[in-house]
Amino acid sequence: MSMGRVAVALEGVLVAAVVLAAAVIPALRGPDLGPYSISMDQAGPVAAAPPASAGASTGSYTWNCGRNERGHRNTANIVVTPKRPGPPHHLHDYIGNLGVQADSTVDSLLGQPTTCTNGDASSYYWPVLRLVEPGQDGHGGPVQVPVSLTMTYRGNPRGPVLAMPRLLRVQVGDAYAHTNGGKLARAWWTCSDTPDRMTMDYPACEDGAQVVRIFDFPSCWDGRQLDSPGHRQQVVFPAEGGGCPVGTFAVPQLRITMTYAVPPGTRYQIDAFDGQDNSPRTDHGFLVNLMPDAVMKRVVNCLNKGEQCDETTTRRAAS
Repeated sequence: MSMGRVAVALEGVLVAAVVLAAAVIPALRGPDLGPYSISMDQAGPVAAAPPASAGASTGSYTWNCGRNERGHRNTANIVVTPKRPGPPHHLHDYIGNLGVQADSTVDSLLGQPTTCTNGDASSYYWPVLRLVEPGQDGHGGPVQVPVSLTMTYRGNPRGPVLAMPRLLRVQVGDAYAHTNGGKLARAWWTCSDTPDRMTMDYPACEDGAQVVRIFDFPSCWDGRQLDSPGHRQQVVFPAEGGGCPVGTFAVPQLRITMTYAVPPGTRYQIDAFDGQDNSPRTDHGFLVNLMPDAVMKRVVNCLNKGEQCDETTTRRAAS
């Protein structure tokens, strides 16, 4: 064989090797889960809860508002931009009050039916979670319904809680955290098999594990306002150690926990505004309190008496 033919043959072998490597290396690395995905091995441990003082409200109250099986979704934000829809690529999931439409206000929710089986007519909402399909520009994809959704009110480790007033607005997280520096970000994620670890990124869960999304709402009310210009000042987070800042009063602290059956190796993300890159740190949620006074009284009694109350099977309203 001439040297020229040898060179051509070697070149062909090298090209084939490069093509094979291009196919094999991504497979070895696993699927592309996006720039904000991490293994839970890289996530930090869950912070220890502050120790409870004498007289702390150590109870809990759990109830059932469904998982949005009805598909109640729209782009409205009745707290931030009432009476007008938001951009089409920022869709919210709703549970609780069924009256929220694109042109709704907080006041228009009064007297509307609810998905909560204990009669709680509050509105709870957050951005939908979608699977990312190849070739998408960051918007669209199949919306995922949680396989489970748990609503729990918790107390305060430094003392008793007061009843939350009707029509109080409460916000957690920052829809613009990607460009705002992240100071207000409160996005927490984990996997069902790693409850002792938490991350602000999208967790890449192992086969058989579900994606877990958690909202821990602020719980220190200023005692005066139902809302404020930035929709945050009326209810703030506890200080280090769990006590409320001076001039604020502890109210029941809401935790919403959602689990999603995301197929292993599938990229997913929440809806986000343009410029936010669908970052998990932009996750956010809202609460508009319309819980009947009698139900709120039960919540407060459970927390302040240290009782673990479960009303998930209570049925006082159509779901």
